[in-house]
Amino acid sequence: MTPAGMGGVAAPPQELERQLEQHRRELVAYSYRMLGSAFEAEDAVQETMVRAWRSHDRFEGRSSLRSWLYRIATNVCLDMLDGRNRRARPMEMGPEGSGEGPLGDVLPESVWLQPMPDGRVLAPETDPAELAVARESIRLAFLAALQHLPPRQRVVLILREVLRWKADEVAALLGSSVASVNSALQRARATMDSTGLTPADVVEPEDEGQRELLGRYLDAFERYDLDSLTSLLTEDATLSMPPYPLWMRGPDNIRQWMLGVGSVCRGSRLVPTVANGMPAFGHYHPTPDGGYRAWAVQVLEISDGKITAINSFLDTPALFPLFGLPLTLEAADTSGEQAADR
Repeated sequence: MTPAGMGGVAAPPQELERQLEQHRRELVAYSYRMLGSAFEAEDAVQETMVRAWRSHDRFEGRSSLRSWLYRIATNVCLDMLDGRNRRARPMEMGPEGSGEGPLGDVLPESVWLQPMPDGRVLAPETDPAELAVARESIRLAFLAALQHLPPRQRVVLILREVLRWKADEVAALLGSSVASVNSALQRARATMDSTGLTPADVVEPEDEGQRELLGRYLDAFERYDLDSLTSLLTEDATLSMPPYPLWMRGPDNIRQWMLGVGSVCRGSRLVPTVANGMPAFGHYHPTPDGGYRAWAVQVLEISDGKITAINSFLDTPALFPLFGLPLTLEAADTSGEQAADR
């Protein structure tokens, strides 16, 4: 059955809605890779659904419903990207700072890449090999590299390299030639190679070594035992804190920061979650009444059993509902009891 129904007969509204909604998660993932913003991706897909609903009577089944929706989503994303600067991470905004600070000025939300909970873009029933590829393609470093591509090259690389579309399928979606698609893919690959994208481990929930590492990190952070915490970091590990431009490298600088300006995090609680194919935590600051309030979403990057980056997205309470995390914890709550429904 197509959106126009069998034999060109219009599908009932409930059936049409079901057909559209079954593609929502993959469209959010596609739009997120294009836009680098969780909230803009959700908006883009909602607009895609609205346009599809309004124009479904003109869809005559000449392509699959999925291809038709991707064409609409692509146009929505290209419209949203028109004239915009790319989103980035602090490490791409300027030279590294030190543990002494300063934080710098708060920069607009539109400047930064945003984290995305795995559950909103990855289907748990996906084949394990395909799921590993999907996790790899939503890592922060991969998204940051994508942002260096012009929008249409971004479309081509995502559809060809991540979603495994054929060149002629991408050409049909973009209204271009196969030769043009292949040329765009070649240029996109060269740009991605030039960004110096480094490998990192994606989340493997059943991996005992990773669970042990994350348990040690959570324990060290909540006890504010910086000797233990920094022992889990690589020598060139980074700490960044959007929406501030400051970022720093190395256990010594990170320790200095956390004992200085960052000491406001002493006594915090962490709630495990997952984001961008990587381990993450909802970070809660203590409050005078003995409870805890939402402070940041930490996304960790890991390689070879060590933490290579702590990406701490500060002052973003809107992210907590996105992750299914509460905005406050009661005094008696523990991180284990408050783990998000993922």
